[in-house]
Amino acid sequence: MNIVLPTSPCLQKADVEGRTYSRPRQAVILAGGRGTRMRPITLDRPKPMVPVLGRPFLEYQIEQLRQEGFERVLLLLGYLPHVVMDHFGDGSRLGLSIEYAVTRPDDLTSSRVSNARHLIDPCFLLLYCDNYWPMRMERLWQRFCAAGKPGMITVYSNKDGYSRGSVILDADDNVTVFDRLRTTPGLQGVEISYAILTDLALELLPDEDTLFEEAIYTPLATQHRLAGFVSEHRYYSVGSIERLPATERFMRREKTMLVDRDGVLNCRPPRAQYVCSWDQWEWVPGAKQALALLNEAGYRIVIISNQAGIARGAMTAADLEALHQRMCAESEAVGGKIAEIYHCPHGWDDGCDCRKPKPGMLYQAQRDFDLDLTRTLFVGDDDRDRQAAEAADCLYAQVSEQCSLLDLTRQLLSKAEQGRHE
Repeated sequence: MNIVLPTSPCLQKADVEGRTYSRPRQAVILAGGRGTRMRPITLDRPKPMVPVLGRPFLEYQIEQLRQEGFERVLLLLGYLPHVVMDHFGDGSRLGLSIEYAVTRPDDLTSSRVSNARHLIDPCFLLLYCDNYWPMRMERLWQRFCAAGKPGMITVYSNKDGYSRGSVILDADDNVTVFDRLRTTPGLQGVEISYAILTDLALELLPDEDTLFEEAIYTPLATQHRLAGFVSEHRYYSVGSIERLPATERFMRREKTMLVDRDGVLNCRPPRAQYVCSWDQWEWVPGAKQALALLNEAGYRIVIISNQAGIARGAMTAADLEALHQRMCAESEAVGGKIAEIYHCPHGWDDGCDCRKPKPGMLYQAQRDFDLDLTRTLFVGDDDRDRQAAEAADCLYAQVSEQCSLLDLTRQLLSKAEQGRHE
């Protein structure tokens, strides 16, 4: 099975205001606060050690960094530092090197960074210890190189109102306003860390004890020297007790397969024609068996389908609903339960965000099921599916006349079985 991984060309060097930087291999994590919003959990442990499915939240971040090619992590600690240091040690257990810089528990974040400045590389990745976002570092680095600015923050688009906005972006996704207090009218996305920063940015560090974001991001934005990397993939947090259930669902990473419909489950009709009723439906040979095998192996099945026939008047939304009810019933009768169906009813030129190759339906499924799209497979049959997967940093596999959904499923399950025995 040929699974396509989302890739971006890696520009080896970034030119920023007369200085040249290599892709960072060091991550710096702000992890020193008292975590008062997480009490009583943080009465005897700092916030990065909040357990998620039996493991400290920080451990998920460090594993992610190692997988994305980082070699060194600098933890900026304050509150109960020994709890973190005793657990992680020098980092060798997790496959990288960990250093520590400890300041007073009530120091603000700019002081933590200033205290450790001699340990920080000229170009580094900055994280908050309470946010996790499924980063593709090469995508971040590509954007940073193209922007040519001393700093770049990752911004959750927040189209769903998940949190309160803190930034305003221009048409090129550069940050024009950063407002930590969230009082400026027109704030859009949410700054979630995963920031690439340079020593040029750190030159703005003040002598007084203040918040790092206000000391660095606010003036950089005012000076038009702060880029944004905008993502529609939801981030997950241990910043408050209320966010814990969703974070645990996300970290559980329940097996899910996203599946296109026409050409994967049913035989694709000719171009500009549509399957409008059940008497026009024809299952691809083996498709129902594939869905049953996936269910048996613990996979959730989610359908992602363009259905422009509604916009073109070939069928109604009720027609599509009736067809899908029959499809689900026949599939479920042989053990292939379909968890959800997302469809785009719009036409080619309607300018919606959901019609593939745009990734809107993938992101909707991500939010509804708390998926990690970077670990989720989307199976399609044409370039629009592939482009949607790439835009969402989603794994992708394509069916063909030589390789059906059943063939892909058997290969996937066979590889999983081999992995269990290795």
